[in-house]
Amino acid sequence: MKPLPGTPSDQVDNVLTTGRGDVTTLFVSMATRHPDGSDAEYLRWHTLDHRPEQHRLSAVRASLRLVSTPACRATRASTHQRFDAIDHVMTYFFTDRAGLKRFNELSTALGDADRKLALLPPVQRGVYTVCAKVAAPRVKVGADVLPWWPVRGVYLLLETDAPAPTQLTDIDGVAGVWSATSHSVSTDLANAPAGQTVSYCFLDQDPVGVAERLRPALEKRWRESDIEPLLAAPFHPVVPYEWDRYLP
Repeated sequence: MKPLPGTPSDQVDNVLTTGRGDVTTLFVSMATRHPDGSDAEYLRWHTLDHRPEQHRLSAVRASLRLVSTPACRATRASTHQRFDAIDHVMTYFFTDRAGLKRFNELSTALGDADRKLALLPPVQRGVYTVCAKVAAPRVKVGADVLPWWPVRGVYLLLETDAPAPTQLTDIDGVAGVWSATSHSVSTDLANAPAGQTVSYCFLDQDPVGVAERLRPALEKRWRESDIEPLLAAPFHPVVPYEWDRYLP
């Protein structure tokens, strides 16, 4: 296909001065597959009921639900034993950490209205502060708007205290990268320790194919540093009304 026209947003000061976005905080929930194999039923409920309700909160600016498949699992570049069982990742993009209070209150209210299914078994939940954003110039849109950009997949990196892998936008299929760092927070929602870095590589090609191209760059990154990879894995976005299209 022909390249999209014009100058990339991140190279146009008059575009950037109109707004840089207000997302500062990520809430990331990583879970295993459904214990009874009812992943599709869970994704249907979460996408049609629970997830839309969160957007009544002014602090919630975007959300993204990801799921792994056997093909995705086969192309993981690394996985720590603690995180190997992760097949589902849910992310909410907040304007600030204070929004988590209302987020928790809404969850309770929906539960009191019998509007909740049992959660997928959690592996880790964390609150992260956004520290870096970059977009590949070829996609034209700026890094600030990547959470709203239609993705074909996401390559997720969970590492110990690590610099943002912004150079990965040089790899075909990687449209941009957001990175965020975890901090200890006094909330029942989160148990991720301080010092983790989570990075989202937003993809515009098949995540399994991009995963194969990313592997050499990631292995070089870990080999030449003290970074410990905890999870390096491709994921598909949930496709509405095709609940069984991508399942663990």
